[in-house]
Amino acid sequence: MEERQKIMLVDDNIANLTIGKNILESFYEVYALHSASELFEVLEKVTPDLILLDSEMPIINGRDTINILKKDMRYADIPVIFIVSAADESSALECLSLGATDYVTKPFSAPLLLKRIENHFVIQKQRNDLREFNENLLKMVKEKTRDIFELQNSIIATVTDLVESRDNNTGWHIVRTQKYMELIVEQLIADNIYSEYTHAWSMYYMLPSSYLHDVGKIAVSDVILNKPGKLTPEEFEIMKTHVEKGVEAIKRIEKTVHDSEYLKYAEIIAGNHHEKWNGTGYPHGLRGQEIPLEGRIMALADVYDALTSVRPYKKAFSSEEASKMIIDLSGIQFDPVLVDVFKKLQDKFFLIAQSYVDTPENRNPGA
Repeated sequence: MEERQKIMLVDDNIANLTIGKNILESFYEVYALHSASELFEVLEKVTPDLILLDSEMPIINGRDTINILKKDMRYADIPVIFIVSAADESSALECLSLGATDYVTKPFSAPLLLKRIENHFVIQKQRNDLREFNENLLKMVKEKTRDIFELQNSIIATVTDLVESRDNNTGWHIVRTQKYMELIVEQLIADNIYSEYTHAWSMYYMLPSSYLHDVGKIAVSDVILNKPGKLTPEEFEIMKTHVEKGVEAIKRIEKTVHDSEYLKYAEIIAGNHHEKWNGTGYPHGLRGQEIPLEGRIMALADVYDALTSVRPYKKAFSSEEASKMIIDLSGIQFDPVLVDVFKKLQDKFFLIAQSYVDTPENRNPGA
């Protein structure tokens, strides 16, 4: 049997209570209450679907009662229909302004009272159905957005893995550098460092966008990327062009995508991760805090990964050796504040390096 809707009828007049209850009890579960105090007492145990509230009662009148109800989050959403005198139109308007759903007049007209309550429940059901529909629609949109974002990241990971594989890497480089960046950002937030920047970042876009930091290498010859020895000055100048080539590629994509936060972060990181704190980096020779913080973080993450990885021209340094090199370059190549943060995270960097090791068999699963 379907549970009947609960109505609390509040009136200090015994006759009104009796008449009202007799009209309603065939259709609803009715609580006949003699005062606001009794209402609040029963509300501690029962949550009604509707309150029928007399506007004029001794001690706590209806207007004071609804003010109390609306200020209490437990009761604020319970709809209230006021009971007013047929001749008191101004009181009815005042009740509506206080947040009442509707009003009925006394003495009660049984058909009118039942119809007003019925209409209220019909409208309430429609609102609930609409809210549920909107919530489900929003959930579907969020799920689709997440699916699209994950697909985008998977495609980007695959493309960047292809780029990295031309440089004799397996694609774990982009995973490791993103995880190093994430460690640094989390520590910055925990220590409230550079909060004017981190609070404005959308981590949902910023961290995944780091996958594109070396996308410009696709425009660099394999001969240079895989040269087993030191690059000549001319070759190094060609290698350096991967930064601007990457930015150009990202900008071309931005022209076809409206207002993409992901690509804005990607452009910043790709364009600034080879700048150095002392101004000797490339492509623009930016110095200190002229370098966007996202680029400064990637610079440190990228160098640590390069140092601890095998390259055609070098062996892998140990984590201890790489950490010492980065610390020694504080204020020269790297932001001293970030280096201090890195000192706290050295062991975690090492664990990431050990968890995502480059081997021909151990490919990036995003690829």
